[in-house]
Amino acid sequence: MSDMTSTPDAPRSPGRPRSIRADEAIIEATLDLLAEGSTIEALSIEAIAARAGVGKATIYRRWAGKDALLLDALRRLKGVPAQPAGHSVRDDLVLLVGAIGKNVDPRAAKIMPCLAPAVNRSSDQFQLYQSIISPRRQLMREVLRRGIDEGVLRADIDVEVTMALLTGPMLIQRVLQWNPDLDEQTLPVQVVDAVLEGIRVR
Repeated sequence: MSDMTSTPDAPRSPGRPRSIRADEAIIEATLDLLAEGSTIEALSIEAIAARAGVGKATIYRRWAGKDALLLDALRRLKGVPAQPAGHSVRDDLVLLVGAIGKNVDPRAAKIMPCLAPAVNRSSDQFQLYQSIISPRRQLMREVLRRGIDEGVLRADIDVEVTMALLTGPMLIQRVLQWNPDLDEQTLPVQVVDAVLEGIRVR
């Protein structure tokens, strides 16, 4: 055996970059097919493999099945959750509310609204959706509980209902474009201030 494999300056195995490229191609193929109109139920490993230019075995070596692949693909689509700074409850809520339904990947506008039917029809897809949304919900929950602990928010508020009040307007506006006259740039501040008016300590 050559000593090069154990030294810090040893080159990477030539197979590793190809593996990374395969991972990327598979994720991108999954998102492309969803954006083009494939439903989650109809999406197949065969179709993903064909679009990515890999064999099915390549996918199964990386993911246990379609649900595991979908989870990674949708997490990629959603991106990294916004991270509150922790200085101001209001500012942190504006940050989190502003991130709802906002995605830098243009495919998200086509994919995310199509998830609703699958989520409503399938308990597996419901769990998939929850695994993506739950960490974001927890961030908002922590900000609200911090506000209570700091005496900024009333101690008797229902945190879960408050999260729904903060989330609903942004979700319906960005996903369904419910009212084209609303300004999505200022809406997060307007929503947060309206909700805070009812839950802040007087």
